[in-house]
Amino acid sequence: MKKALMYFALGTVLSFLINYFFYSSENIGLDIYYALAFGIAWGIAYYLDTPSFTLPQKLGISFAVMGVLVLVGAGLFSLELAVPSILKFSTVFVAYYMIASFRASKSLRK
Repeated sequence: MKKALMYFALGTVLSFLINYFFYSSENIGLDIYYALAFGIAWGIAYYLDTPSFTLPQKLGISFAVMGVLVLVGAGLFSLELAVPSILKFSTVFVAYYMIASFRASKSLRK
């Protein structure tokens, strides 16, 4: 759990810094929201990267988190601004497991 939180924190900070310094959307709240979506994706992907979770459970949890991201984003901003957060989340989630698939253990935990 500690490493999952570390992945979350590092993903959030790095994403925020990249968005803030290179894209400057002029909406700091939106930059923080997108950075949180990115960090949550890394943290959840790492947390679920154990044999104790089945593939349907991993997919169900990831879809539930995406739903929460859309609800929060639509509540804070608008639906149009919330959708990119799930695109960031799903891209990171898929990238994590694609990178893991190249390892013999099929996991990035080891």
